[in-house]
Amino acid sequence: MSLESEIEEGEVVNGLPVLAEEPGKSVVSAAPTLLPAKQAAAMAAGSFAVGAATMALAHRRKVKKAVKRRKKKGGGGVIGEVIGSNSFLVDVHLLKRN
Repeated sequence: MSLESEIEEGEVVNGLPVLAEEPGKSVVSAAPTLLPAKQAAAMAAGSFAVGAATMALAHRRKVKKAVKRRKKKGGGGVIGEVIGSNSFLVDVHLLKRN
């Protein structure tokens, strides 16, 4: 029998499941699996960490780009460079006339 004839014939498989040798004995799985809740928690924690890292990287790139743009402009706007600022809370009341 040559190699060519073996390749042409192929292997015949019946496709039946393999049973345990002893009827009362159960088949043991090779490795214990994680519970679905633990898998979901691990996936959620990993996704959160990746999302936080992505947001931090995007924010850092945005800040670097803004600093680079400001240096290119010369630091001043139309009026001049801002050296300090104050914020005030403004409360506006409308009064009814008699």
